[in-house]
Amino acid sequence: MSEVTTQFDAVVIGSGPGGEGAAMQLVKKGRSVAMIEKHDSLGGGCTHWGTIPSKALRHSVSRLIEYNTNPLFMGACAPHSMSFAAILKHAQGVIQKQVQMRSGFYQRNGVTVLHGTASFEDSHTIKITQDDGTVEYIGTKQIVIATGSRPYHPPDVDFSHERIYDSDTVLSLKHEPKSIIIYGAGVIGSEYASIFRGLGVKVDLINTRDRLLSFLDAEISDALSYHLRNNGVVIRHNEEYERIEGHADGVTLFTKSGKRLDADCLLYANGRSGNIEELNVAALGLKPNSRGQLEVSNQYQTEVENVFAVGDIIGYPSLASAAYDQGRICATAMLEGDCEKRLISDIPTGIYTIPEISSVGKTEEELTQQKVPYEVGRAQFKHLARAQISNMAVGSLKILFHRETKEVLGIHCFGERAAEIIHIGQAIMEQKGEGNTIEYFVNTTFNYPTMAEAYRVAALNGLNRIRD
Repeated sequence: MSEVTTQFDAVVIGSGPGGEGAAMQLVKKGRSVAMIEKHDSLGGGCTHWGTIPSKALRHSVSRLIEYNTNPLFMGACAPHSMSFAAILKHAQGVIQKQVQMRSGFYQRNGVTVLHGTASFEDSHTIKITQDDGTVEYIGTKQIVIATGSRPYHPPDVDFSHERIYDSDTVLSLKHEPKSIIIYGAGVIGSEYASIFRGLGVKVDLINTRDRLLSFLDAEISDALSYHLRNNGVVIRHNEEYERIEGHADGVTLFTKSGKRLDADCLLYANGRSGNIEELNVAALGLKPNSRGQLEVSNQYQTEVENVFAVGDIIGYPSLASAAYDQGRICATAMLEGDCEKRLISDIPTGIYTIPEISSVGKTEEELTQQKVPYEVGRAQFKHLARAQISNMAVGSLKILFHRETKEVLGIHCFGERAAEIIHIGQAIMEQKGEGNTIEYFVNTTFNYPTMAEAYRVAALNGLNRIRD
């Protein structure tokens, strides 16, 4: 091994949300910190291939749908259309803004940024290999692994074919498909089904399970299924591919049940793998699981005392929002040892289909299984003045609460702006003792007209069910 060139208090590998959260917390506490990023730009998969580009795409398509369905703009002329390439340009603009902003964070706070591929020599020495083959060795007291994840590639699918994509490579789609097969109906598959259908593309959504997003409250899952089907998406449950064949002008998928599906292209969106291979964690004695993920303690510490890990590389919940918090909590543990900070138990789920889905807390199925005496309060968006004004009447808010204590147990929202609306209910759920009560929504005056008013409507609806 060559001589160590620089010594740091902490090194963070990967500049996505988890890595950024850890690096900023550490440097603000006076530690010397280096950030190692494999790619030319900061931000990680979240900024370049995942959250930011897909949500920017979704926003553009949603606004297109809104325009084409708004009575103000509907007339004798044909509906307005946009190409996938055109909306990708908007996404690229957002990515550039995010990179500039995040690069500024590192510069202002004095974090040393090193570009190259990191691998472990031992628990205190990291080898950095640049694209031109140049190698540098740096030393450190503590390390955070935040290398994220990538789309899973089964070995029998030819991802080098120009018509077969994953959720990363679909962002470089060059042609304008008239039809697409999406294999995998999880969060990513469902979001892209909404996006492509909003662009007028025929969509076959292949689900390997018996319903969409089975971790959601069943009523919300059913609402998504109905809405996708109502807009022309063909959903095929309990199906698995037998083989996938790429052609010069399209793709054919054969299912194990004997079906044949043809389309212009295919998006494989069934699972993700941790970015672990290049790190040489074997040098530390660490062994990832079958999905390339590392086991950590509740302080995000691996089996190696000075090595921590956060974000997708540790698996659940695999959310950018949670990864930021994991990074900060991890950094606090690195600075102070065992700390009381923990990731909140009720993490809101934001799913950017069209319309959005967001939920926090228990589902009806969980409460029924746990034999909790609960009641339901509902508000339909079509009854809200703001939804009528904005022509966003599809959707609903559902509040689950304890019949006796009135404690809010779960909130589930389907509709435009759901990921924003959910936070009002989350704030009440996080209150201690009597602060968590559905009565809050009845006793508080909400701006009118607003989408937030749905809480008052749902609360009254639920409380009326338990009053004589």
